[in-house]
Amino acid sequence: MWDFEHPPRNTALAEHYTLHYTRPALCAQELLAGRADLGLIPIAALTPELAVVPGCTIASLHEVRSIQLIVKHPHTLQTVRRIAADTASRSSLAYASVLFRHFLGTEPHLSPAPADPVAMLRSADAAIIIGDPALLAVEQRAAIEAAVGPCHWYDLAQQWHQRTGLPWVAAVWAVRPQALSPAHLSAAAITTDLSSSRDHGLANIPTLVREWAPRISVPAPTIEHYLTRNIHYHMDEACLAAIRLFRQLAAQHDVLPPLGALRLLD
Repeated sequence: MWDFEHPPRNTALAEHYTLHYTRPALCAQELLAGRADLGLIPIAALTPELAVVPGCTIASLHEVRSIQLIVKHPHTLQTVRRIAADTASRSSLAYASVLFRHFLGTEPHLSPAPADPVAMLRSADAAIIIGDPALLAVEQRAAIEAAVGPCHWYDLAQQWHQRTGLPWVAAVWAVRPQALSPAHLSAAAITTDLSSSRDHGLANIPTLVREWAPRISVPAPTIEHYLTRNIHYHMDEACLAAIRLFRQLAAQHDVLPPLGALRLLD
């Protein structure tokens, strides 16, 4: 969002875009309800009516660190039956369900729980922690295991990549195509605006770290590592293949409704 928040481009972009910030799942709800025209949404929330804007994505090519599946000893992935799950990300929970149902042939029960790894692991065989709490949990691993005992730590993005050879994709820009004409925007223009903003943001990582470190509970070095080493921002053919495979497997195992052909904005 660099260009939308910083000079010199923010003033010109404000002529076509009105920004509203909320949680990922709510971005999808507002887009699907027609209260928003464009949203950065989880791929689990894609529907046939929405078009994916090419160019940008939130993905990972190896480990993402912000989605941790923590399994309490003596359990293994194969023996887990009860999982306490942070429900902050619909895609992350869907990936977890696909991991167990398709790749492991099991179907553990997921129970919603606040993102407190110690409390979660005291009440279940495993815990799924998402977002900032997951990044902090990785850094606090010793303290967590001192409280609950030894654990196996699995990065869900890495698990997906190991089993498919494809990137793990969390979110994409999606648009209601009928909204472009009233906004006087072409498909090429919206793609360029978002891709340019991404590129300028990547060129200003130190500034982003300074801006965000006071706003959230994650240390500055962790933010810098996450932005530069964990996240992949470019939508390529491998990312598109990953989205198609994920939605196919999720539909096959009744995790998500069928998506059909992935609709790209053109």
